[in-house]
Amino acid sequence: MISLASPHNDSEILELMRPYVAKWFKEKYGSFTPPQKASIPVIKAGENVLISSPTGSGKTMAAFIGILDSLLELAEKGSLENKVYAIYISPLRALNNDMYKNIFIPLQEIRSMINLEQEIRIAVRTSDTSSYEKQKMLKKPPHILITTPESFMISMVSPKFSQTLKDVRWIIIDEIHELAGSKRGSFLSGALELFEKFLATSPPVRIGLSATISPLDEVAKFLAGDRDCKLVDARFLKNMDLKVISPVKDLIHTSEDDINERIYETIIEEVKKHKTTLIFTNTRSSAERVSYKLRKIVENEKLFDADLVGAHHSSLSRDVRLDIENKMKNGMLKVVVSSTSLELGIDIGYIDLVLLLSSPKSVSRLLQRIGRAGHHIRQVSKGRVIVVDRDDLLECAILTKLAREKKIDNVHIPQKPLDVLTQLILAASLMKEIDPNELYLTIKRAYPFSSLTIEEFNSVLDYLTGKFGLDSRSVYPKLRIGENGIKPRKGTRMIFYMNSGTIPEESLIPVFSEDNKYFGNLEEEFVEILSPGDIFVLGGKTYQFLSSKGNKVIVRPADGKRPTVPSWFSEMLPLAIEPAIEISSFRGRIASMIRDNVPAEQTINYIKDFLDISKSAARSIYEYILEEYYFTEGRVPDDKRLLIEIYDDEEERRNFVFHALYGRRALDALSRIIAWKVGSDLDMDVKTSITDNGFALTLRRAVDYDIIKALKEIDPTKSYETLREVILNTEMVKRRFRHTAERSFMLLKKYKGRETSVDRRQINSEVLLSVVKDIQKFPVLEETIREVLEDYMDIRSAQQILTRIVQGEIKVDLIGPNKIPSPFAHQILAKEYSDIILVSDKRNYLRKMHDKVLQFLKEKGINIELNYTSINE
Repeated sequence: MISLASPHNDSEILELMRPYVAKWFKEKYGSFTPPQKASIPVIKAGENVLISSPTGSGKTMAAFIGILDSLLELAEKGSLENKVYAIYISPLRALNNDMYKNIFIPLQEIRSMINLEQEIRIAVRTSDTSSYEKQKMLKKPPHILITTPESFMISMVSPKFSQTLKDVRWIIIDEIHELAGSKRGSFLSGALELFEKFLATSPPVRIGLSATISPLDEVAKFLAGDRDCKLVDARFLKNMDLKVISPVKDLIHTSEDDINERIYETIIEEVKKHKTTLIFTNTRSSAERVSYKLRKIVENEKLFDADLVGAHHSSLSRDVRLDIENKMKNGMLKVVVSSTSLELGIDIGYIDLVLLLSSPKSVSRLLQRIGRAGHHIRQVSKGRVIVVDRDDLLECAILTKLAREKKIDNVHIPQKPLDVLTQLILAASLMKEIDPNELYLTIKRAYPFSSLTIEEFNSVLDYLTGKFGLDSRSVYPKLRIGENGIKPRKGTRMIFYMNSGTIPEESLIPVFSEDNKYFGNLEEEFVEILSPGDIFVLGGKTYQFLSSKGNKVIVRPADGKRPTVPSWFSEMLPLAIEPAIEISSFRGRIASMIRDNVPAEQTINYIKDFLDISKSAARSIYEYILEEYYFTEGRVPDDKRLLIEIYDDEEERRNFVFHALYGRRALDALSRIIAWKVGSDLDMDVKTSITDNGFALTLRRAVDYDIIKALKEIDPTKSYETLREVILNTEMVKRRFRHTAERSFMLLKKYKGRETSVDRRQINSEVLLSVVKDIQKFPVLEETIREVLEDYMDIRSAQQILTRIVQGEIKVDLIGPNKIPSPFAHQILAKEYSDIILVSDKRNYLRKMHDKVLQFLKEKGINIELNYTSINE
């Protein structure tokens, strides 16, 4: 049962503690924070608890103070044994080092107040820990073990060290929001079940620490499985000072240079007003370039030392990242520009302002980023979102409104990943000989595997015991069935030690011409979104993607051709489905006000007040929707109306532009299903271009085709199988099959102590893929398909959209064919242009298209005047 924990008052909580611990806490902190008031009594009572609260609200202390108190009581009596009592698991190794300081220092301070018989030992055990340190832990186990999910699993299956874990009383999982939405979370969730069933003498208390996340009851199930769990919901304790800033009043007709200049002027204005500013961009390349430009401005204008500007992102070396983090903690930097890498709770010291360049794409991510400002619970989290165009303005205004209203998008928890199941079965076999049915029921207790069928479990077991006959392909059985259950084969333990874990190893892929001329490298995550015929930029030149062979991309120079996939697109975060629908609904509401002849000034004031933005920004949104309204003759797309626009471009290609705001993951699935239908009907290649606001299907020439009829002919109940066939031969499946094959130990990253190359593994995986395609329900391929359709895309939401269309709940309208695209189509068609903050191509395109729209409307007798000078802020 999931239930809310009740808060206690300070005196009640202090009475639960040793007198000297209570004294130390009062002297150090004065009083308990709300999450501490609700969670400490629960933990002291030995109940499972999920604590969700912002950065700086005392989550860590809430989890640890009761545990430290209990350990200190044992130390007082001299009854601490040589075993681990508490395990703290974090997704970040850097966070583990932070935690060592955050627990060790309080312990030192408390120890100075009382003579204790024994020392409470704390140790970090990760892949960075030396063999010497691990040997020391065997002789003198830490009482508090700090580790990662992967090292926790290795510790569990280690014959000697696992014995020190049998009596663990508490397991703390930090940053659970980061783990829940990934296969690392499924891996850890399953590991906890194995630990409790096959190693622990009694069930440990599970304590989950999370930033803002939703839905809490689902995350609580992820933490505790089917057990009782208390919730501490303190997600919205901190006050927020949150505003959207448009750098100019006219986001369409201001020149590129002026907009760029104003963006950086706005950044500098804000930086000068604050002690430390953290700037988030959405891509690693933007983080680098924005920090470079800021350093130049600071240097040229002699504002402060340019060395006070730093960059932080995942492509930097660990040493460089640690250096930036330490400088931030010590107040040695004034500005840090980050991609997503500083969203997690690493201690980076005091930040008094967070700037976001463009939309963070989800409310939870917005709150996570803004929460880095004002590190203490009583401080205000101050954030400013700088927008770059009209779509960005509306998106950011809706996201900030939803944040103020505490409406958070839902986390997606992967369901029954079979490659992770492979590792869980192997891990269990290394712990003891286990009856398969008992193991199946144990793993089903983990929330991500709660819907696992016995057939799916048995298919993985068949694979691991060699029943698919892949020995000739060097895929050997890892298990055998003994008299009492599942047993590992010789060498399996070492294979597990060297290859377990779920994080794929990404690589740089060399690009060659058909005659083997080398052009440069692409990141693997970019290659997986390419389709034959796609045009992309590399080293300032354009190339057409032909195919890939192993870890090698084959291209043809495409000089003068416009790119169809921007180089940064694979890095871009997808817009979540919940805010997407809110944006769509809002656009429909304003269209209704226009339809009802509500005066322009009244509507603009409504937008201004509803979204809490400036009047010029509200005017910009109003005119954007007004232009679409007149262009489409009132058929503005919203959450209940899907608009298909036929646009014949300058190259005489026919584009079916689908205006549909349902989250990019769902649109990815939906667009491919519809593209398959159109391509099948016309026996023609269909190019697909997906954005957050919709997608375009492009044919090489104009053809007569009833697109609405085709859409309604798609059977939603067969869409999963349809999409499965559509993606089977794509780069994405080819690359992701290698990842799932590695997680399933079909391909070994390390063998007999030696690293195998990614190139060799990719070639081998393609050979294996061609073989297993002919094996019905082969679990590793099934998992690859599931991962692409359910985790990368959102096939379930796509099916619901198709069902609602068939049932008439979503109306489908059609406009065109036109030689000019409607205002809402511009962003969808401009996807191929580069990052707005960096180059001008995209803005020039948007301006040109906008001028054509105004001319088109004038010819219809509609004149929309842009007059920003008359607006009173």
